[in-house]
Amino acid sequence: MKAEDAADMMDQEKENDRFKQRAAVGIAILAMLLAITGLGGANADKEATNNNIYAANHYAFYQAKNIRQTDYNLAADAIELAFLQDGSLNAEARTALKAKAEAYRKTAARYESEPETQEGKKELMARAKDYESRRDHALKQDPYFDYAEALLQIAIVLISVSIVATLPWLAIVGGIVGAAGGLLMVNGYTLAVEIPFLAA
Repeated sequence: MKAEDAADMMDQEKENDRFKQRAAVGIAILAMLLAITGLGGANADKEATNNNIYAANHYAFYQAKNIRQTDYNLAADAIELAFLQDGSLNAEARTALKAKAEAYRKTAARYESEPETQEGKKELMARAKDYESRRDHALKQDPYFDYAEALLQIAIVLISVSIVATLPWLAIVGGIVGAAGGLLMVNGYTLAVEIPFLAA
């Protein structure tokens, strides 16, 4: 073997080592992005589930308030009707019935809006819609995290294979796929761009 051939082999080995080091750093970066993406996806799932439950609870509370409000109005109507139909009632009974009907009407009116407790129908509906909005936001985020995770995993595999097979072009392809996964991950957090086929 000539000295020139040995030097060429050593240069080639150094080039391969540099390629392997860069590929390893690339894999480490993609693995970090994959972990962040997994966290974002898990959080989006939890947010969607929790906010869906909160919205359903507030709608159920709203319906219960509405039923109670209707019951109080019906009871007040029944008292007022009895008051009008029964002329034999004495003044004291008439006053008591009238007071009871007014109390029922006040309670029914109070159920419409209770800003101090945030448990009136108006407040419950607003809170339920807020939870729905949060749920919908999390559901929009989820597909971006799912696709980002898949692309990052594929990129890691491609770059790993490129190291074993010493195929730099495969590492470049893996880098492009990983970059696409990274962009989808960022979009999952920010929802800066809506991609139609990923829209939930």
